[in-house]
Amino acid sequence: MWKHRKWMAALLVSMLVFTLAACGGKGSNNAAGDDKSQFVTVTFVALGDKPKNGQFEKVIDKVNAIMKEKINANVQWKWVEWADWQTKYNLLLASGEPVDLVTIGTDWLDTWGNAQRGAFMPLDDLLPKYAPETWKSIPKEDWAQSKYNGKIVLIPENDYTQWINHGFFYRGDWAKQAGITEPIKDWDTIGKYLQWIKDNKPDVIPWDVQASDSIFGGWVQSHTQNLELPISTGYLPVFAGKSYDERYTVVSPVFDDTFLDFAKTMKQWADNGYWREDVLNNKNDTRTALQAGQTGMDQHHTQTFSGLRVQMDKKQPGSELQMFPFSRQSGNLLEMPITHGGVALGAHSKNPERALMAYDLMRNNKEIYQLLNYGMEGTQYVIKDGKRTLPDGYDETRDGFYSDFWAGRMDKFEIPSDTTWDKIDTLYSEYDKIKKPYPYGQFVFDNTNVQSELTAVSQVTAEMGPAITYGKAGDPTQAVQQFRDKLKLAGYDKVMAELQRQLDAYKTQMESSAAK
Repeated sequence: MWKHRKWMAALLVSMLVFTLAACGGKGSNNAAGDDKSQFVTVTFVALGDKPKNGQFEKVIDKVNAIMKEKINANVQWKWVEWADWQTKYNLLLASGEPVDLVTIGTDWLDTWGNAQRGAFMPLDDLLPKYAPETWKSIPKEDWAQSKYNGKIVLIPENDYTQWINHGFFYRGDWAKQAGITEPIKDWDTIGKYLQWIKDNKPDVIPWDVQASDSIFGGWVQSHTQNLELPISTGYLPVFAGKSYDERYTVVSPVFDDTFLDFAKTMKQWADNGYWREDVLNNKNDTRTALQAGQTGMDQHHTQTFSGLRVQMDKKQPGSELQMFPFSRQSGNLLEMPITHGGVALGAHSKNPERALMAYDLMRNNKEIYQLLNYGMEGTQYVIKDGKRTLPDGYDETRDGFYSDFWAGRMDKFEIPSDTTWDKIDTLYSEYDKIKKPYPYGQFVFDNTNVQSELTAVSQVTAEMGPAITYGKAGDPTQAVQQFRDKLKLAGYDKVMAELQRQLDAYKTQMESSAAK
């Protein structure tokens, strides 16, 4: 997820690391072991904006009625809202607050960094007893990808099929009018599409984007064979694996022509008027504008596209929304890590045993699972021809529901939806032909020796990344050189050397395991 990380996040987290360490991490265990006589509340940290129409509370009441009957507990959502979400999430985990279940994501939520800072409780001794269904259902090789320093610190979302590879969404009807009759395969054609909108749709902003939408990672995927590494450098990726064949070799797309070519292209797009002049301050929602016919492009991943295509067919009939996956240009695509979603147990959980019991139900009890993921049958959905569809009279404002439960979804409990594009398999088939196994599942970057340098590098990307990305940094050649100079001063070389050292050790580990 190429999102904008406020530079203060890492700074504030580092200030709180000592607080977290001083607080310990054993959990006070007030409702210990098998004793369920005391009713407890289990908190669940979710990423998302708290629903405001009352439907979430109605659904959770039903969930909690089952929870009370089975384990004498209830669950309470603790929302980390999207406004400045990375800062809030990391500070919550660093604060020592006794949260219980925590949504994790090793490739977008700084999970390994938080594990290193002591934010999570080891689960090895707890899982077999208090989450037995989950424990038995996850194979040994998947648990191996869930460990930090040899201890299990998270439960992976390993039984849910999804594609979160990013790309541009564009209107197929407008593309055809622009003379683009084949699926778009490269950024140059995207530029031609945006130029046609600029020339022919005076009331439309070609791409009404927010500057927080970082796309350099997509450019790298399209124009190189570099692999995204599980190390965050804030607004844009500074480090990468060289290629799948040389996946243990660290390179920097920022320090080769990849970044300069990107900066020049984005400056040209800005000068051509493909987005607002004040793009760095734009707060408009791009997806809402797309659905209203006010913009011609959006950017996110395949799962988002699968639902957005259906919505656009209704809101902009004939628009034929299409997706240009960044991997199409290069054939560079990794399978998603099983730890993109999952759950951890907060280091200061007061009820670790009951929390794991609750999670075991959330993941493995079909009734609870479908309530959390779909809401109430008859209110949020009805089943028609084996698919979920909206009930008659459904009103999104009044009846809409979501829980943002990205912590243990299971294919076996999923109900197909008529809000998913019925031809999405065409993209899945395209991906299946080029995908490569995710190689970094057991790689945990230890930033102990470079914590201040990594923070400083992230500060530089936050400071200069948006302006370069959206062509507002002046001459791109000079801006890129200034950016590189600042990265050097921030400690880029030290981080690079440390990352390479650890990848060398990881390579030895992987080759040793393969030889056994």
